[in-house]
Amino acid sequence: MSRAEGSSPSITAGDVAAAQKEWSDRLIAIGKTFSDGGDYKAVAQATLDALYGYASGFDVLFKPTKAADKAIRLTEAEAASYFVGDGCCAEDKGFALAPYTAVKWDNKGTIFHGDSATAMGEYYFTDAGGGVTKAEYTFQYARAADGSLKIVVHHSSLPYAPH
Repeated sequence: MSRAEGSSPSITAGDVAAAQKEWSDRLIAIGKTFSDGGDYKAVAQATLDALYGYASGFDVLFKPTKAADKAIRLTEAEAASYFVGDGCCAEDKGFALAPYTAVKWDNKGTIFHGDSATAMGEYYFTDAGGGVTKAEYTFQYARAADGSLKIVVHHSSLPYAPH
């Protein structure tokens, strides 16, 4: 069975797992580059270009975990500010600079719909001291013209803590 001209293959669970692993690896690389005194801003920009839909012409909705004053980010510059802490939003301290040594994903469910997939679950960030922070996520992926997956919705939050 051949694909129709101009269509792209459906996204699979394996595609989502690979995209999540690449996101983790790149997040860790940003922090390592920062710790090593390298050009972490360039690594972060390459990450945004490779993994998010900005450079592919997609609209992207980005709700970072630790943001309040500018909780919803609609531009690549706002996303970059969150990751490296040098940009449009004064509250940003550079989430990716922690640095993290591991990110474990626990998908609770994924909805597949043709050229998009939406995964929801919990992820666990291990910092350099061995501390682990749990956050909740919803990531939606779309297939770009080149066949790669791009993040078009990134929503992350800390678990509810009743008073």
